[in-house]
Amino acid sequence: MAKTAKTRLWSKVGVWSYVVGLAIAVILALVALFGGDAQLSGWTVGILAVLGLIVGLLNIGDEEVQLFLLAAIAFVVASSSMAAIFNALGSSFDWLAVFMSAIAVFTAPGALVVAFKALYQVGSDD
Repeated sequence: MAKTAKTRLWSKVGVWSYVVGLAIAVILALVALFGGDAQLSGWTVGILAVLGLIVGLLNIGDEEVQLFLLAAIAFVVASSSMAAIFNALGSSFDWLAVFMSAIAVFTAPGALVVAFKALYQVGSDD
């Protein structure tokens, strides 16, 4: 079945949301690397969370739910743990801690949306 223009547009929004979320995480890490104050502010967390929600809503199809959830759980746990490790290693690793924290904030909302989708699929009569 051919995709409609509207479907293609939403697909591109999902892809660009993913790219922008990763770019924000990299930019925050680079700011921290070069001596700037790159803490995750309320605005940054909000933007990353909204982008993560968009990715979860638009990029994950029914056939990808289980793999995405498994990967997202592992990724959020690992990136959060790595952020704590980098924080403990000292200020030389602050940029990596910022990057890992930003990636976790970006990934978690998408995982939440997809988890709700999975719960709905399990509980529905279809």
